[in-house]
Amino acid sequence: MDVCTLRKNDVARGFFNGIIDKDLVSWASMIEAYAQVNLPLEALELFKSMMVQRIRPDLVALLSVIRTCSNLASYKKARWIHGVVIRSFFGHHVTLETSLVDLYVKCGSLNAGKARCWCLGALLGACRIHSNIELAKTAAKNLFELDAENPGRYVLMSNIYASSGKQKDADKIRDLMKQRGVRKVAGHTSIEIRNKVYTFVAGDKSHAQSDLIYSELEKVINRIRQEGYKPDLNFVLHDVEEEMKETMLYVHSEKLAIVFGLLNSGPGSVIRINKNLRVCGDCHTASKFISKVMGREIVMRDAHRFHHFNNGACSCGIIGDIVIEGQYLVHKLS
Repeated sequence: MDVCTLRKNDVARGFFNGIIDKDLVSWASMIEAYAQVNLPLEALELFKSMMVQRIRPDLVALLSVIRTCSNLASYKKARWIHGVVIRSFFGHHVTLETSLVDLYVKCGSLNAGKARCWCLGALLGACRIHSNIELAKTAAKNLFELDAENPGRYVLMSNIYASSGKQKDADKIRDLMKQRGVRKVAGHTSIEIRNKVYTFVAGDKSHAQSDLIYSELEKVINRIRQEGYKPDLNFVLHDVEEEMKETMLYVHSEKLAIVFGLLNSGPGSVIRINKNLRVCGDCHTASKFISKVMGREIVMRDAHRFHHFNNGACSCGIIGDIVIEGQYLVHKLS
């Protein structure tokens, strides 16, 4: 950068600092000035100062900061500005979408560039965890427009309402599904044992070993409860008795398939199961405990990712960027 350009920016910053009541235009103009002369760190620091002043960024300011992050090629800063964009509620603005994809690619993350297209879905799931209804409504509205035929979006939003005691709103979402002709896909979990595939649905008693499976399931549940497992009743219907809720949780297809694997696979071998939908949150927690108390590695493939459970932990808590991102954003907004 030449001396003349530096002096011009110093003069511009001097005028900016002299403004007593800085509005959004003032901030965005100065940020853009830094971006144009390739001073990314200065632009970022100014943008952060603007956020500290609780001034909501506009499209110009966001695009300027995205461009500066692209010049830095910093994945960490890309994730940060991505979160700011989501929290700014710009919806699906084509220019922002394109800029973010370009940003991730320049940071060397091709997968993140693709994944951001189905992120704010992970955000909806995180809203359920943190009971953030208002943010969930915003995320669901966009998802219903972009992915109107996906039943999982409707079911998740309905469950968020139901778990918050808003049963009328939950019923409205279910009615919307019917009006649009969207049907919930029945969940099932499959497992392969000695070259034969076995498929389970919730409460399944059609297998020859059903009595043995349910007997062993009761023992496993008791063992993991002693280790600290507590059933998450948010993952069952809300119009049944509390005792029935726990019973319904225990017979989810994931748990039945895992117990069947424990009974029919060799000691120390890996249990591999496949769920056709997103894994139930309670089953995810239970699987971590089972892997610990039974000393078995469990590999679960659901509709979105692989989960590797081992010694009480799951791989998605370490490398599941989209899951962590969604929960982080909701936490920051709460």
